[in-house]
Amino acid sequence: MIGAGALGIWSFQHADYANLPWWRVMVDADAARAIRSWVGAAVALFAIGLWRLFAAAATPPVVGEADPDYQRVRRVLATAEVAEPGSNLALLGDKRFLFSPSGDSFLMFGVRGRTWLALGGAVGRRDERLDLLWRFRELADSHAARPGFYGLSADDLPDIVELGFSIQKVGESAAVPLDTFKLEGRKRGMLKRTWQRGVDEGATFEVVQGEAARRLMPVLHAISDEWLSHHAGGEKSFTMGGFSPGYVAEFPIAVVRVADRIVAFATLWTTAQRGAFSMDLMRYADAAPKNIMDYLFVELLSWGREQGYQAFEFGMAPLSGLEDRPLAPIMSRVGKLLFERGEEIYNFQGVRRYKGKYEPLWQPRYLAAVHRWSIPLLMADVGLLSSGGVSGLAKRPAAADEIREPPPHATG
Repeated sequence: MIGAGALGIWSFQHADYANLPWWRVMVDADAARAIRSWVGAAVALFAIGLWRLFAAAATPPVVGEADPDYQRVRRVLATAEVAEPGSNLALLGDKRFLFSPSGDSFLMFGVRGRTWLALGGAVGRRDERLDLLWRFRELADSHAARPGFYGLSADDLPDIVELGFSIQKVGESAAVPLDTFKLEGRKRGMLKRTWQRGVDEGATFEVVQGEAARRLMPVLHAISDEWLSHHAGGEKSFTMGGFSPGYVAEFPIAVVRVADRIVAFATLWTTAQRGAFSMDLMRYADAAPKNIMDYLFVELLSWGREQGYQAFEFGMAPLSGLEDRPLAPIMSRVGKLLFERGEEIYNFQGVRRYKGKYEPLWQPRYLAAVHRWSIPLLMADVGLLSSGGVSGLAKRPAAADEIREPPPHATG
């Protein structure tokens, strides 16, 4: 455009209107057609640019249970060399996917407006990870979208830096090594007493899956609805699973019974390499004994050790572990302030304390964006994607006396 315009101006620089202002030239019927067409094209290009700034980018379709790619996701998860427990959110039915050329790896992401937000890093083969990340960024760029990554581990950062992304710590994830976990010490002694009270009250623990889990689905659904009636926001998505019979049946389910009646359950995220496992949905009935979830977690840790897993992940404590030093990034300082003063917005410190009872190893989690200024936008998109939009965030919070214990698993 600049070259064509410069050529037109040079060609007609000796015309009668060469010294006139450009707006006078534009209304002059004798003005050179080359100059008028150049300015007109520039105005049209500017208008198209403005439209592109606000128009929604084209997006790949969501992959649901009826999509053939859903089976590809299952196959990758069953053999993945690189996968975290949270990678099982790929089966929730609300994600879009980018597969590697071999089909042995995938990257899952959600879309909100112009934001393409990948959840975690690539899942599958380690040698395909960097190429898949580059393809995601290039695909987003070709669709005029704003790419980002949420929930990254420290192991993902070298590849993310290679892409030229800016990185912001957004919290810490709690992982309990199973080979050293024992019900001893002051903090764990309290857990032992809580677990023993569950035993004394007749609680029993069992992990079911497959057809046995499907037969229990009506009972589990009723417990889930009862639990949701006391908690704000309704079912979540994107970073947390919701109760859908098809999704819940994908996983082993830990159930707790008292007097042969199921009073609590948790769906389990497992990994092919058995490096770590975690839980997704955790629901209990009103009739459940107090602190029944602590009984469930202690039993889960023992079960995982017997199954050969190395660690149990409690999920992320949002905004935990951020620094507020004078030279720290402004987002870290704001996040630290929210963590300390934002209990009316979210139970940040309560989540951290609850997970801390198990004396876990705290591992940092990160968000990455192409530009540092877009990090706040991506963080807002994480909350909106997880809550189902503004209406989900605006739902009435539960009264304090309705919640007997803080939710131990929160991913954002």
